[in-house]
Amino acid sequence: MSELLILGIIVVAVLAFFNRNWIKNRFFPDKEKNYTMDDKFNSDKREREKEIDRLLSKMGKNGINDLSEKDRKRLDELSKK
Repeated sequence: MSELLILGIIVVAVLAFFNRNWIKNRFFPDKEKNYTMDDKFNSDKREREKEIDRLLSKMGKNGINDLSEKDRKRLDELSKK
């Protein structure tokens, strides 16, 4: 009887291994897939606003000279969107 139990456990483990992607997607779905277009747009907008705020606060402390060339270009790009 114990041999059948061990064999059953091995079979279940092998099946779980080969179906791990299905199990993962079934029980732990990717939250990104459930986004609507509006959710994605709003999320991107919030991220841009956070980055702009970070750059402006850095600039506000010591003026525009405190920003590196890369930061200035990034602030210009974000302000045009």
